[in-house]
Amino acid sequence: MQKLIKEVILEAGEIALQFQSRLKTIHITEKGAKDLVTEADISVENFLRKRLIAATPDFGFLGEESAETMGSKSRWIVDPIDGTHSFIHGQYFWSISIALEEAGEIRQGAVYAPLLKDLYQAEKGNGATRNGEKIQTSNTTTLAKAMVGTGFACLRANLAENNLARFSRIAMKTMDQRRFGSAALDCCFVGDGQLDAFWEQQLNIYDVAAGALIAAEAGATVTDFSGRPGLYPEAVLITNGRILSEILELM
Repeated sequence: MQKLIKEVILEAGEIALQFQSRLKTIHITEKGAKDLVTEADISVENFLRKRLIAATPDFGFLGEESAETMGSKSRWIVDPIDGTHSFIHGQYFWSISIALEEAGEIRQGAVYAPLLKDLYQAEKGNGATRNGEKIQTSNTTTLAKAMVGTGFACLRANLAENNLARFSRIAMKTMDQRRFGSAALDCCFVGDGQLDAFWEQQLNIYDVAAGALIAAEAGATVTDFSGRPGLYPEAVLITNGRILSEILELM
């Protein structure tokens, strides 16, 4: 299954890069306030659906840009381009995400950043890799020395209770902060030790299903903002484990 996922996600990356090479001509629409979709998103998702369902015809499929199709107890969870705003501005921090859920549990995950040439993969219970090499979380033990990442999907959703005050509290206590624009990659960066923690609210399962598995398999904690273990996309907190208690006090 990992071989299939790797083959398909790399091909999807090539399709996305072809679209990004002609940004001035691709069609972009708004599917909601501040929420953009391009013909690249749709084409990549159609490709992923076709290839994955051809290989596993009894599996369901959940993608960001199309209706869910039901299947057996297994389903693919896909984000064709996570970080569409970054993509359309020619930036590097966007990715393609594929997760495989079996009986309600994410068992396989891959996140590919074509411009960074980084492919993250994980299988439940077997660790996580970047370009085939094992990864693990950082050794940072205090929030004062931590590099953290976040995002602001909550602002796009016009939530009254948003991430701004929380970000300000945490920023004052940390070494530095980053906002890369792809939640799937942010999760992987915690697993890879590039970030010590990442949090965001008002996400969807396809944004973080693969990335959260990759982070967890690299040693990260995956909780909600209150510290409840598990993946809760509307309030996801991923840390290296060593700074979890400190950051929870500020959530």
